Amino acid sequence: MNKILLVEDDYHLGIILNDQLELNGYEVTLLRLPKQAPENLLNGKFDLVIMDKLLSGVDGTQICSEIRNTEGISKTPILMMSGYDGAKEVCIGAGATNFIAKPFDVENFLKSIEATIAMAGKYQD
Repeated sequence: MNKILLVEDDYHLGIILNDQLELNGYEVTLLRLPKQAPENLLNGKFDLVIMDKLLSGVDGTQICSEIRNTEGISKTPILMMSGYDGAKEVCIGAGATNFIAKPFDVENFLKSIEATIAMAGKYQD
């Protein structure tokens, strides 16, 4: 079972995504405080981070860059999401492994997760 760190500060969206992921066989840790993502990754083994670009008080790309520059977690696959035009390039530029545009349906979300985990090999030593 793949373990996912879901970084989502929107209460309702966090619950919806968490439930969908668990229903599809993923073990999920829902993190409401984005700035704690690197610490959570350092303290646990995760196969994937899912994170929005727009988070309370911080741009998700800053967290993504911090993860990429932190020894021990720098190769963790990251799937970023956003509904803003041009966000894909910004997120990938910050180090995201993959990107999904919002709004999305569950099927495409799950496919993006599978693709991102599969892409993880290019980040492994």
